[in-house]
Amino acid sequence: MTRNTVTVSDQELIIEPRGFDKIFSFTNRITVPITSVRGATHDPGMRHEPKGIRGPGLGLPGKLSGTFHREGRKQFWNISGYERAVVITLDDEQNFDQIVISVDDPEAVVAAINRAAGAATE
Repeated sequence: MTRNTVTVSDQELIIEPRGFDKIFSFTNRITVPITSVRGATHDPGMRHEPKGIRGPGLGLPGKLSGTFHREGRKQFWNISGYERAVVITLDDEQNFDQIVISVDDPEAVVAAINRAAGAATE
């Protein structure tokens, strides 16, 4: 079981870390207007991407939770293993440039996000 709940509607995307991940990430909920979502991908290869400087949050092998800063970009990570990693790219008006989370069914989450984001731009 992954440590994030994802809710997608035609108005917004909500990411909620569960359990202790709320404490580790210093985040109860991230709410983004769906019109600010550029897209989502299932990307286990994020394992090899540079993460940047953590702050605040938790960084352990195989477990990242919190805010990471790299090259002027701000990312939210809540990953427990990379095989189910979903990367959500946001527009410049949002607090984060990317959100990287692990979910139980990455293909379904990616499809739901991209479907809602696509409908919002039509």
